[in-house]
Amino acid sequence: MTKSQTKSLPKLVLSSSRDIPFSQLLLSQKNVRRVKAGLSIEDLADDIYRRTLLQSLNVRAMVDVDGNATGLFEVPAGGRRFRALELLVKSKRMAKDQPVPCVVREAGIAEEDSLAENVMRVALHPLDQFRAFSALIEAGLSEEDIAARFFVSGQTVRQRLRLAAVSPTLLEVYGEDGMSLEQLMAFSVTDNHARQEQVWEQVGQGQHVSAYHIRRLLTEDAIAANDRRVRFIGLDAYTEAGGYVMRDLFSTDEDGWLQDPALVELLVSEKLSEVAQEIGAEGWKWVEAAVDLPFGCERGTRRITGTTVPLTDEEQARRDSLVDECDRIGEEYRDGCDLPADVDARLTEIDAELTELNCRPLVYDRHEQARAGVFVSLAHDGRLRIDRGYVRPEDEPVGQGDDGQVDAGVASPTSGPSVTVGGQVQHEQPAEDEDDVIRPLPDRLVSELTAVRTVALRDALAGDPQSAFIALLHALCLSVFRTHGDQGCVQIGVTQAWLGNVAPALRESVWSVSIQQRHDQWSERLPDESAALWDALVALTHEEQMALLAHCVSQGVNALVEPAKGYDGRISAHGIAQRIAAADALANVVGLDMAEAGWTPTVDNYLGRVTKPRIIEAVREAKGDATAVLIEHLKKGDMAREAERLLEGTGWLPEPLRLPVVEPVEEDLGELPDFLAGDGSSEDGDAEQPEADYLHAIAAE
Repeated sequence: MTKSQTKSLPKLVLSSSRDIPFSQLLLSQKNVRRVKAGLSIEDLADDIYRRTLLQSLNVRAMVDVDGNATGLFEVPAGGRRFRALELLVKSKRMAKDQPVPCVVREAGIAEEDSLAENVMRVALHPLDQFRAFSALIEAGLSEEDIAARFFVSGQTVRQRLRLAAVSPTLLEVYGEDGMSLEQLMAFSVTDNHARQEQVWEQVGQGQHVSAYHIRRLLTEDAIAANDRRVRFIGLDAYTEAGGYVMRDLFSTDEDGWLQDPALVELLVSEKLSEVAQEIGAEGWKWVEAAVDLPFGCERGTRRITGTTVPLTDEEQARRDSLVDECDRIGEEYRDGCDLPADVDARLTEIDAELTELNCRPLVYDRHEQARAGVFVSLAHDGRLRIDRGYVRPEDEPVGQGDDGQVDAGVASPTSGPSVTVGGQVQHEQPAEDEDDVIRPLPDRLVSELTAVRTVALRDALAGDPQSAFIALLHALCLSVFRTHGDQGCVQIGVTQAWLGNVAPALRESVWSVSIQQRHDQWSERLPDESAALWDALVALTHEEQMALLAHCVSQGVNALVEPAKGYDGRISAHGIAQRIAAADALANVVGLDMAEAGWTPTVDNYLGRVTKPRIIEAVREAKGDATAVLIEHLKKGDMAREAERLLEGTGWLPEPLRLPVVEPVEEDLGELPDFLAGDGSSEDGDAEQPEADYLHAIAAE
């Protein structure tokens, strides 16, 4: 544009402004705003009443059919403000002839003015609102004052102030649209500006980074409020001890992250110690307490059983009364109508009292309890898991008194004092006159005689399959249930693989719980004495014997893949391969499908612990290429969570958990006889028989 062209442009002439009595204003039907949005008219009226009108109305003079001025003005732009002023007049908070600041338009299209006023304005950037709230706080207003003046909740004001407290560097990034509001909200989980900026640098400074990923990085050294350790000690105990809880704008009072893991561990340890002391006061010899005891920690111990304390006469009468009352209520409201609140509350009270009466404590034999102990750990929800009555091998009874009662290390007058050496109790025999006693048989002679009996017993057992089955079952039971030292004559046992802490919370899995329940049921039924075990096994039905055999054999299953270190005393890679091949065959025999058994891929157990290509491959196998493409652009954390949702219910399994496919074995038929090696035609002219029919015929023969 040249200088001469610039001079030829007309100068801007602004519309005049004047105060017009409200009674002379009319709302124009040419206002383009039709849909209600934003602050209500009532709230806008209250705001104008508090701080007066901050923006003039756009008006046009109204003329009659002859073009003469009527003295009235229509309002095509500013309709919401007009309605708010109208409400103030109706409520007697403003005079109807109150002068109103107006901009008078002489020309142009009214609809265009109304549209321009709404389209051309730019809403306040959220960051400016955050900073404005902070400035009002500095000016002396409270959070409640700000909430009341801008018609928002106090929680909203606190959230905005929390966002304003994020690192100024990140606020500038957000103000320049380099960060989303969700990302900024995630950074509010901590007040550490240096850590906020460090994480922003770490995630690559991109808007595609999820808020979840940012929050996880900021809290990676903290403990979530829903962690079982926190549920065990209680969030209040942590804060009362001086601990700090981080919360972001998404968190409630029950959520957050505990920033002092050392304090959490200390509180957990102290509370577990108190619990252990209380349980130990019951009369147990030892108590072993930990947040998570290793899988199989009870291995090698014997479980003693207790007796349920019966109800007293008063307790039984109370229980009967509660049951009768519950039955009466059920009979009265059996039509299925909603229960009144007081009746529902009463049923809740009855249920709680009946639960307390029905959950009877167990009492144990005093001598048995004195040598047994208790395992204490935390369940997944933070509740205590207390397993009582485990006797360690070194605490087992080693002798039997004249009264038939077993004891451990209690010296008798005839046997002398007992001495424990290396966990074994030895009795020092008193000196005796050689001429007055019968000496024991020589060891060599005893060995010869028992060798002869051994071969005879082998021969006899080989001719009695049913007795051999009982002997096998007896040996397996000793190995599985009596691993504290009982030895049988049949040298067959179950070697149980030590799983320890290979997988987190393995003891809490549905399969481990099922195994332990089954084990406890059999343990209660089987006698403690090895000799009595024979009669107990013989008395079982055939189905019970087979079920017990299956349980014992199952304890020896080892399908674990572990690091192989050659032939240095550990199993080799070849040995592990043989083990897994056998496990695959066994899985096919029992028809184990891990998906049907309840395993499903989640972020914690698989998807969050493998690479992105593995995640995409899993989705592709389960849902197809079209679905897999949809998640390829996601970050690792988002991809894992989305894959968990997509794979739910598909039955997809990673390779180590899949049921191996058994390929059909083609039978080597060798050289076929003449009547099968022909072209398929018969002497009597029958139609040619398909090859598949030949194979079926061969199989039938």
